[in-house]
Amino acid sequence: MNTQSGRQTEPSYELIKEQSPNSVLYRQHGFPNPLVRWHYHKEYELHLITESSGKVFIGDYIGNFYPGNLILTGPNLPHNWVTLPVGDETYPNRDKVLNFTEEWIQETKSVLPEISTLEELLKRARFGIQFHGKSTIRLAYKYFNEISETSGLKRLSTFLRLMCELADTQEFQLLSSEKFLTVRGEKNQQRVNQALNYILASYNLDISLEEVADHLGMKPTYFSKFFRQATGRRFVEFVNSLRITRACDLLAHSELPITDICFDVGFTNISNFNRRFHALKGMTPSEYRKLSIVAVSQNESI
Repeated sequence: MNTQSGRQTEPSYELIKEQSPNSVLYRQHGFPNPLVRWHYHKEYELHLITESSGKVFIGDYIGNFYPGNLILTGPNLPHNWVTLPVGDETYPNRDKVLNFTEEWIQETKSVLPEISTLEELLKRARFGIQFHGKSTIRLAYKYFNEISETSGLKRLSTFLRLMCELADTQEFQLLSSEKFLTVRGEKNQQRVNQALNYILASYNLDISLEEVADHLGMKPTYFSKFFRQATGRRFVEFVNSLRITRACDLLAHSELPITDICFDVGFTNISNFNRRFHALKGMTPSEYRKLSIVAVSQNESI
């Protein structure tokens, strides 16, 4: 496996070590890193990307990420951010991460009932929440930096201020769907990682379910059922979603003709590309490009 691209096939339950006496654990890491893999853990995770761009996977959600990507995931919700580097480029400070447990929330609520104001936010976190508000993202950078430099009550008070901001904002998007079911077990998680890594490296080619099943040493019928249970999507739906997500990235950040984008992301004819794009995005590729140009210009003016 290519470790430079962050493709790992290790077991994917992550045991997060507590750092007493802090109730909230702060970590940061770069890319590539062994932590960059399809994994889950019992802790809530608030994840801020500060460098690079690539693909983000939250449950059965697939999207693009850029610096400022802020997502809260709930306990045991699988997730991964995979940077798509150019050449051998690395990013030493890509991620800032906060972890805390449901047990700590419940214990704190028993003596500090004000914590109950976070209940709705934490319920939504089981789907994964991406925050979009520009003021929210700016505050997140500020509070993450303060948390990284403090401990004890100072860290806790800053963390609670950040969580209050996230609980109050209405500028967010739920990511994973109700139908998503994760596959438990070390061997199964390893197979999921292998499948996802193989697909991510080849989705813009003529990739088939039979090819991936053979790569994993599984019968196609069994792999089909296994993959749908693991990702919440059929194999073809998953590959097409990856392709459309990449197409959105190119439509928004390049001047490539739409026909070229269609073939670059792995579709073999423009009519199928347009149909799949409209089914997932509710608009044509050209309409998406026009809206993206407006959104980019608004961001640059702030």
